[in-house]
Amino acid sequence: MTITISHLQPIIAIAAGILILIAPRLLNYIVAIYLIAVGLIGLGVLRPFT
Repeated sequence: MTITISHLQPIIAIAAGILILIAPRLLNYIVAIYLIAVGLIGLGVLRPFT
């Protein structure tokens, strides 16, 4: 089985949700990192990870 970004998204979402519940101040950083990563993947900069 090949694991791609589409397989990792639900796991990342669960981990981010747990982190936000534990430390709500992390919300800004988690959202910012997620948006930057999605933008870079969308532009093809992180092509090896898709």
